[in-house]
Amino acid sequence: MDPKLRSEEITKLLEKYNYEYYVLDNPSVSDAEYDRLMQELIAIEEAHPELKSPLSPTQRVGGTVQDEFKKVTHKRMMLSLANAFNETDLRDFDRKIREVLGVDKVTYMAEMKIDGLGMSLVYRNKLQYAATRGDGSEGEDVTSNVITIKSIPSHIDCNDELEIRGEVFMPKKSLIKLNKEREKAGEPLFANARNAAAGSIRQLDSAIAASRGLDAFWYYFVNARDFGIRYHSEALAYADKLGFKTNPERRICNGIDEVLDYIDEYTEKRPSLDYDIDGIVIKVDDMSMYDKLGYTSKTPRWAIAYKFPPEEVITKLTDIVYTVGRTGKITPNAVLEPVRVAGSLVQRATLHNEDFIREKDLKVGDYVVLRKAGDVIPEVVRVVKERRTGDEQEYKMIENCPVCGAPLTKKDAMHFCLNPYCEAKKIEGMIHYSSRDAMDIEGMGEKVVEQFFNQGFFRDIAEIYDLADHREEIIALDGWKDKSIDNLINAIEKSKSNSLEKVLFGLGIKEVGAKTAKTLARIYGDIDSLKNATFEELIEIPDVGPILSQSLVDWFSNDNNLRLVEALKEKGVNFKYLGSTSKAADSYFSGKTVVLTGTLSSMGRKEATNLLEDLGAKVTGSVSKATDCVIAGVEAGSKLDKAQQLGIQVLNEEEFLALLK
Repeated sequence: MDPKLRSEEITKLLEKYNYEYYVLDNPSVSDAEYDRLMQELIAIEEAHPELKSPLSPTQRVGGTVQDEFKKVTHKRMMLSLANAFNETDLRDFDRKIREVLGVDKVTYMAEMKIDGLGMSLVYRNKLQYAATRGDGSEGEDVTSNVITIKSIPSHIDCNDELEIRGEVFMPKKSLIKLNKEREKAGEPLFANARNAAAGSIRQLDSAIAASRGLDAFWYYFVNARDFGIRYHSEALAYADKLGFKTNPERRICNGIDEVLDYIDEYTEKRPSLDYDIDGIVIKVDDMSMYDKLGYTSKTPRWAIAYKFPPEEVITKLTDIVYTVGRTGKITPNAVLEPVRVAGSLVQRATLHNEDFIREKDLKVGDYVVLRKAGDVIPEVVRVVKERRTGDEQEYKMIENCPVCGAPLTKKDAMHFCLNPYCEAKKIEGMIHYSSRDAMDIEGMGEKVVEQFFNQGFFRDIAEIYDLADHREEIIALDGWKDKSIDNLINAIEKSKSNSLEKVLFGLGIKEVGAKTAKTLARIYGDIDSLKNATFEELIEIPDVGPILSQSLVDWFSNDNNLRLVEALKEKGVNFKYLGSTSKAADSYFSGKTVVLTGTLSSMGRKEATNLLEDLGAKVTGSVSKATDCVIAGVEAGSKLDKAQQLGIQVLNEEEFLALLK
């Protein structure tokens, strides 16, 4: 038989058997038969390498090693969901929907909220790519890792473009197995399944991801309406038919009372599930109503996530220690006897400030109630005073910086170290400078910065760019190899070419966030023009008030800061804005407040926003009387309706592109 035809035949059979085994849990062939076909396909691909594909069943064990993940712009925003924490929130959600739709009762779909990593798959018969949520506009292409998950089809019986979204997760049994292996190897254990899943998907070596026992549920057929599907429940049924693994615990609910019954039922069943959930998702089933119900800038109004009440446990407060932030802010932190809360091992929790500790009447040695707010942040709720023995130690706020010893200054509820040479502030400043929203130096995380600072490899931000001089010393340290240090040095070198707004944010100027940094970079174009800006000039800029203006003037008046800028220039760091400056004010959009709504076919929401901001526009998420222009793509929804009601100019995509030119 022709090798190409035989490989295609075997591929279809193995895909079918994977679906039966991993999705239906009902295999039709023995393991031996499956293995025989797999070995035959391996032999064909070895004899005919041109037939080998990244989507072949033989690649499900991984083996691809990447230098980094490519960025992917989502064709449609991956929005997050608004949260509900109690019955009142849910009934309020239901009331608003009924008011907009003008009905007495709404049919909802209630589903498990899987505690994993959000993922988007795009197909045209075969899988084109798999991308993480990222910031909602742009994610990372993790196809080589996702294809190792055997419940995910590499091909589907659909030639049109299809996008489906869901959650990659680690089953509880996989986490137990993985942690046993890590314990034997002397490696740190994963605190919970979600962290393990996210860490596995972001491995550059797909063989590691393949070994982790991941799985996935798919819960949103994004472009179902292109296929003539009206109801979300029908869309999931169609996804089942195509071979996707959807969660069988979902249920159609006629009205909010049935939703509440469903939540009560699965609050009880939650511990018995084979995977972690952190809530219940409720969606309007009729997708034809989605545009009418509309969207906020971050969330759809036709869906909501009910979050389970945070789990509370009791543990002992054994100490209070202090950390110093990059601004010098002193934060007290609780040291706790290790305890598991909502699946995670917790040993520390922030205590915010002196006033918080006194309001809670905390003493070292107290037993305290701990919970994870929103199942994420550990929070000390209260003291269990009836367990006090009299041996507890009264709390007293420190008077000197725990790192440099300088006297602390109290401002409002916070204490600050004002010593500009405090090493803790330097470390935090370098961590911030290297972070994703700043210079995005991959591999330069908190622990690495602390390690290199303490080893003396760098003492300030500018010396980060001399790290290559210490290459041999770093390789001598535990955990560092040729490839890891070379990757870090390359990332440092790459950061030199960032646009002005990245380095401006990275410098840690008080009050200057990422968005403000971009506004300033766009207006002034380079660091020297910004350095010479007066308070009176700065305060005239929209959204730049007197506090921020004074902060900038003060920062550029400091000789140490000016020396840092010059040192970075000498290292080759770019201090020019790489977009179009708004001083070229001949743009149609310059000075206008613009709202984007719907989907543009030519570009993603983030790209369009960047283009508009480069042309001097202010892009906002909601339509109001202050809006000058609305750019409406496909499925524009309620923002378009409001713009028309207010008589605001509306541009379609063709008109928008013409004005860009």
